[in-house]
Amino acid sequence: MQNGNHLSVNAETYDRDCTFCQHSAIAYILKETPHFLLAADYAPLVEGHILIIPRRHYTCYGDVPGELDAELFALKNEVRQFFTRFYAPPVFWEHGIFRQTVFHAHLHCFPFGTTRYDLNEGLHSQVVTSQEDIRRWHAQHGQYFYMEDASIALLFAPEMERYLGIVKNVFLRGIAARGGKSEWRPPQQRIIEGAPLIKAMIVKWETFQQQGVNYAHESSAR
Repeated sequence: MQNGNHLSVNAETYDRDCTFCQHSAIAYILKETPHFLLAADYAPLVEGHILIIPRRHYTCYGDVPGELDAELFALKNEVRQFFTRFYAPPVFWEHGIFRQTVFHAHLHCFPFGTTRYDLNEGLHSQVVTSQEDIRRWHAQHGQYFYMEDASIALLFAPEMERYLGIVKNVFLRGIAARGGKSEWRPPQQRIIEGAPLIKAMIVKWETFQQQGVNYAHESSAR
């Protein structure tokens, strides 16, 4: 495991068997930065389902070094502005290897708005105040899953009861709130049904990019 201070000399830059390294599981790249890709999920749960993917092959965000935090936060903020303008505030989600299907770090971004997770239920293991909390958990415990909404960021121990509770109370409700199908669908079905969702999201993203700073200036002057 690497700490948050230095890029790991052991981190592979490319994995021949990784679909994210090869881009074969990426539907459409919205934006590229020096160390990340912002992409449409190829099997979206709802319109606006976006991934933030490191270019280098890290297993999860608990393995991504601290030098990349500022770049990651800038992308998250851009997604937050995009979602707030066209959809609803984001929920960020990461499997952290637990229940992961592509073993290359990727952060899911969903326009779910306010979540219905009740902190009093105590399903979470830790309140996250920085990316270093995620790296520290990964180094000490290994697997985790992560959720962040507008008010709080949380780490969960890799237990199925906790996981299924979040799927039911956050994901299925969030999908239904966005007009999607509330039952859980397999990836192949989502790929087929997701094509028009991706197309609609790309149109909104291009509008968002064209509006850019001018829109921000006009909005702040109102």
